[in-house]
Amino acid sequence: MEQQRKRLRLMLNCALFAALTAILAQIEIPLPLIPISGQTLAVGITATILGSKQGALAMICYAVIGGAGVPVFAGFSGGAHVLVGPSGGYIFGFIATAYVTGFILEKTSFRFQNALIANIIGMFITLAFGTTQLKIILDLSWNAALVAGVYPFIIVGLMKAALASWIGIAVRKRLVHANLILETKQEVV
Repeated sequence: MEQQRKRLRLMLNCALFAALTAILAQIEIPLPLIPISGQTLAVGITATILGSKQGALAMICYAVIGGAGVPVFAGFSGGAHVLVGPSGGYIFGFIATAYVTGFILEKTSFRFQNALIANIIGMFITLAFGTTQLKIILDLSWNAALVAGVYPFIIVGLMKAALASWIGIAVRKRLVHANLILETKQEVV
């Protein structure tokens, strides 16, 4: 019975945070190649609340749903063509970002300062994945790829990292208090 409850909780968390990412993906500022969207904010919140494994699973769920054609990506887009297109690297980067961000928090503590550092590192992971695929797909020079895929996102990314850290830690505390997610050893201290 307990194993079924854990599995159900895992599935619900994945679905809920994939849905959060889909919703925030629709908040976007158009740019020539890659829009600024709320997706990365959702990834940071997800990883900060759920940790490495569940956060990464939620992002895998998001990528699979979108890749299957459900319009959950930015601009209500979906389909495998998005994953293999110029912006697909960012979506794949969300998985690595969620895992690494959550892992850092699990190995340190779920506190704002650590969450901020973890989310900033995560931001650069997403940008690295995204810019690499952007460069390859569009056959850009590294300089052109950085201009299109990194520089426009740094300031906004830092703001989203701070917001994801603040929201994520606040929500996580409430979910732990309500026994909806398990607290870590670091949170007990």
